[in-house]
Amino acid sequence: MDTILNKYGILVCCVIVFLAGTSFAGPWPAPYKRYTVRPQSNPFCNAGVISFCPTGEPDNIMPEFNPGDAIEIYALKKPVWQFKFGDVLGKLNIMHDALGFKNLNTGMNYTMEWYELFQLMNCTFAHVLKNESIQWCNQGAVCIYPGIKDRLWSENGTLAKIATTTGSVFNTFSDWVLWDNRTGLFYETWTVKDKPDGNTWFQPFDCASWVIRALDKFGRLGVSFNQSVHLNYTKINLYSDQPEYLGTSAEVFDKSANKTMQASATNIVKFYSKFQSQKKWEDLAIEIIEDLYEIFEKNEPFYLYYNDAYWLLNLTSPIAKLTYEESPLPKPGRRIDTSIAKLTYEESPLPKPGRRIDNKLYFENRFP
Repeated sequence: MDTILNKYGILVCCVIVFLAGTSFAGPWPAPYKRYTVRPQSNPFCNAGVISFCPTGEPDNIMPEFNPGDAIEIYALKKPVWQFKFGDVLGKLNIMHDALGFKNLNTGMNYTMEWYELFQLMNCTFAHVLKNESIQWCNQGAVCIYPGIKDRLWSENGTLAKIATTTGSVFNTFSDWVLWDNRTGLFYETWTVKDKPDGNTWFQPFDCASWVIRALDKFGRLGVSFNQSVHLNYTKINLYSDQPEYLGTSAEVFDKSANKTMQASATNIVKFYSKFQSQKKWEDLAIEIIEDLYEIFEKNEPFYLYYNDAYWLLNLTSPIAKLTYEESPLPKPGRRIDTSIAKLTYEESPLPKPGRRIDNKLYFENRFP
């Protein structure tokens, strides 16, 4: 265990966070897949320690402001699982990101954040059931709730005013939030690259990338940001040769598939069998650290699930690394540099039924 801590010490903290043959022709990074319908979650899946959006707006209404209202925008950061570990993970730059909004005319404040419905462990590693099948419990969504808990964000993190806009701009932004929330459904933990300063194969889709997309949208709506504020974001990186596309989930686990595909299915089940959570988190943490260490040290294949498909990663040095990189705020007349989460998407002309958003009661009623 000492050897593991010495070599991959900072990734050990990431494990704690988790607990609370066809080739792909490109383009790279692989564009994140957008959806038109949110699938019903399996009753097997649950949030565990913390339910999703427990204090979200009870009527699911997006805040809507008077067009002339002055709205302050705040960048919010706090250590992941601060309620349990305090500033321990913050000292290692393992942070959760959100945005805050203050209406200077009405005095109303709101917090807006995107995160996993079933916690990070479930979004990163699949469950292997007794019949050797795979069950994913992976969805993410926006949570919006009244108020900004100043001490929660400022004590060990960040509460920084970054811009002022109008109610009219915010209302347009809220339509984008609805679109993004209804089409970007699945949490993606890993950033996968060929080397630290090289090509990116897969981008994360997490709380940080949501904030970057949101700021990008505000920038394209003409909001002017305070360029003296510098914001860094946590990334969990894997380094690999060009990934090998194995097939969609349905193709890989099709019982009539060819022998090559069946072998892939067997290997995927074997891989995810290492990361099961039916244990006390302390025991599971040690086991996952040891299993990841074995994969890293023995150069064993890593099976990534992204866009409802499986990919084979042949890991290369330095194999894995936690980074905390700056993503500049948007500048006037240009789009934000989203190198940390450059996601290809188009704003499809989906219906806009008011400004209702899928938050706490939406999921309780439709996806119990």
